[in-house]
Amino acid sequence: QVQLVESGGGLVQAGGSLRLSCAASGRTFSSYGMGWFRQPPGKEREFVASISWSGGTTYYADSVKGRFTISRDNNKNTMSLQMNSLKPADTAVYYCAAGLRYSPSSEYKYWGQGTQVTVSS
Repeated sequence: QVQLVESGGGLVQAGGSLRLSCAASGRTFSSYGMGWFRQPPGKEREFVASISWSGGTTYYADSVKGRFTISRDNNKNTMSLQMNSLKPADTAVYYCAAGLRYSPSSEYKYWGQGTQVTVSS
């Protein structure tokens, strides 16, 4: 079993940057594909980015491509999401997730509790 804890959310002005982190428990972190999802106010949860077990393959939603960067450190059991050029439309609760696969449509078995990101205009 994997437990995930997100951190790094907050309030930022449009055009600014934030870095989200996801800390995972367990000794099998490198066996899991990892992803970031978000749920904007009043909307359904949506895919943001994902990364393969080794970190060699990544996927991004079109809305964040070129602005967000996902990475992982298997030695530290952590995953990060660097978010640059933030827009008010990026306002959401951000969740990290772990699963056996890492494509945007994969089923992720483990989820964190979420961290709020608010981008002011």
